[in-house]
Amino acid sequence: MSKPLGPKDAVTKLLVLRHGQSEWNAQGRWQGQADIELTQEGMLQAKQAAQKLGTFDLIATSNLQRALRTAEIIAQHHSFDDIYIDERLKESHIGPWQGLTYAEIEAGWPGFLDSRKQPEGFEPSHQVVQRMTDAFVDIAKKCRGGQALIISHSGAIRTLRRELKVADYRLENLGGCWFEVDAQNQLHAGRIVAVIGELNSNESL
Repeated sequence: MSKPLGPKDAVTKLLVLRHGQSEWNAQGRWQGQADIELTQEGMLQAKQAAQKLGTFDLIATSNLQRALRTAEIIAQHHSFDDIYIDERLKESHIGPWQGLTYAEIEAGWPGFLDSRKQPEGFEPSHQVVQRMTDAFVDIAKKCRGGQALIISHSGAIRTLRRELKVADYRLENLGGCWFEVDAQNQLHAGRIVAVIGELNSNESL
């Protein structure tokens, strides 16, 4: 007869969501690691998401204001006292594309977007994958066998999903996906979710 699973053997579930609409989202500008605030619409989106989300054992967020403020609004709604802030959850550094629109990027780097080429100064994908994975595993250790809510960024989430060989979707604000960390601290990607909107947004990262 097998023994019951203990906390160290349990799978931890992580719901990883993109932040609410930021000022540069509204303007169609790529943000990267620029620290841009939420719009009023973004704050409303966070409040709407908070009303639909269930309970979590831990809430974690990127240190960038658009993610941190989203997490704070959700945490306040659920009377959650502490938020775990981890800069490893921040968006990919996008070098010379930071602050530019799609049209400006296409004009300066023709064909790069369609072919997924990256300009010099763009954070390498393997670095994004490594820091995001390390952060997820550390978060899972803090609530082993439970559930954590993580507020992060579209580009970083999608980079990680592509590394894990699962379907890639452009994420709406407050859209994201489930991940699981198993007993061996291996990361697995789950289903895509859209808490307040539809999948496949045309907004900028």
